[in-house]
Amino acid sequence: MEMQQVRYFLALSRELNFTRAAESCNVTQPALTRAIQALEAEWGGRLFHRERSQTHLSELGRMMLPYMQSIQAQTEAARMRAKSAGRMKNVELKICAMCTLSPALLGDFIVGFQRANAGVDLNVTDGGAKQIMHQLSAGEREIGVLGYPGEIDDRFHALPLFQERFVAVLPTHHRLANQRDIRITDLENEPYVNRINCEMGDYAGQEFARHGVSVRVVFRSERDDWVLGMIRSGMGWGFFPESYAFPSDVAVRPLVEPNFTRTVSLVTVRGRPHSPAVGAFVKAARSFSWSSAPALRAVA
Repeated sequence: MEMQQVRYFLALSRELNFTRAAESCNVTQPALTRAIQALEAEWGGRLFHRERSQTHLSELGRMMLPYMQSIQAQTEAARMRAKSAGRMKNVELKICAMCTLSPALLGDFIVGFQRANAGVDLNVTDGGAKQIMHQLSAGEREIGVLGYPGEIDDRFHALPLFQERFVAVLPTHHRLANQRDIRITDLENEPYVNRINCEMGDYAGQEFARHGVSVRVVFRSERDDWVLGMIRSGMGWGFFPESYAFPSDVAVRPLVEPNFTRTVSLVTVRGRPHSPAVGAFVKAARSFSWSSAPALRAVA
């Protein structure tokens, strides 16, 4: 069955006259008749009864009419949706962001983007790096925002946005809380409260080992609020990105010798055609001043 057959069938069911139906579809009457006959052959029965000057739907025709109307309505809806996407009206842009990214980092950019692109609604989910890459590959999400220490898979294109430092977070009464900054050698054998989802965890562990520093993991959780709760209670120190919204009753100190930073990038699937909304989002990200926040450094 072809869409023109649907159109001819609906025109004939409306006009109940082959001549008028053909005129409304801007085709010849023989062409319309052949299309209806082909449908009847495909479906195994008459769709219309022709009685001299009168034409009316058969029982099979009446049965099929709602289905044909539904097909036409859905086709028209799909056509209008495609036109809206091209004009970026009533479009949903699906984004996945690293669960360790602070919303404050993206807030000003997203607000500015939506003001300039009022027809685009943003649907943002969060997750770990592997989950985000899977969602992008599967087409479940269109854009990823990743803060990742290693090389990003060749399947993806990454647009670096900014760099962010990592800090040590300590109880206010910790012996290191009064220092201006903290060397990793200062943390030898210190009780450590571990963020399981920290994408820098493996890299930081290797750096600590390279400097001969070992720490005692006393608590582990996927939830950053639980980790912070344990730090506030005095259980140990934690390793966080500097932009995190910390409570006032913890001490936040830069980690030095070495410094730890991550590059936050906008990630898309390499070579995949993208919607105008994706293109607009990437263009806006390129022109945005990411270095406006004190904790960030723009990536050249």
